[in-house]
Amino acid sequence: MTIEVNATSRKAQGTGASRRLRKAGRVPGIIYGSSEPVMIELDHNNLYHALRKEEFHASILTLDLEGKKEPVLLRDFQMHPFRQQVLHIDFQRVDAKKKIHMKVPLHFINAEVAPGVKIGGGIISHVLNELEIACLPANLPEFIEVDLANLELGHSVHVSDVKLPKGVEIAGHHHAGDAVATVQVPRGAVEAAAAAAAEAEAPAAEASK
Repeated sequence: MTIEVNATSRKAQGTGASRRLRKAGRVPGIIYGSSEPVMIELDHNNLYHALRKEEFHASILTLDLEGKKEPVLLRDFQMHPFRQQVLHIDFQRVDAKKKIHMKVPLHFINAEVAPGVKIGGGIISHVLNELEIACLPANLPEFIEVDLANLELGHSVHVSDVKLPKGVEIAGHHHAGDAVATVQVPRGAVEAAAAAAAEAEAPAAEASK
């Protein structure tokens, strides 16, 4: 399902104009890429709720600018330091024939059946929660699944282990050997085991004197 964003052209520019827009419940923004940048404004409440959805950040969006629709990506947005207020938003036009670079969220599955958890009593630690990928717009996944079903205690799932959808490749600073998730014995359990071992050794030490 395509997410649609409604916007109107923004005539007035500058700090004062942006402040007046925000007071009126609107958010100033910009669309750029492939042709001239266009200043826009959007309804704040609709945008605020859209930004809370994971798919809004990793999907091709349809931006409806006064009846003219075009595919865009969310590229940046600024929030107020302490208010629940969106201050500004940037969208980038999408060219269907050019690869895009995006950070896509990871969805971890089968953690509960991983041997390191089920048998070893370990805890899953997510080292990465997203991966930077490159692909054509038509191949952009909303998320990538990471299967933890075979993860043993003390082991990791690496970037090279992640099954990528067709037409998708790893980009950015990631390396094949980078850990995505690990399963470790809880620290408290390690300390408890060490304390128990120390207690067991104490009587033996006394007896040998």
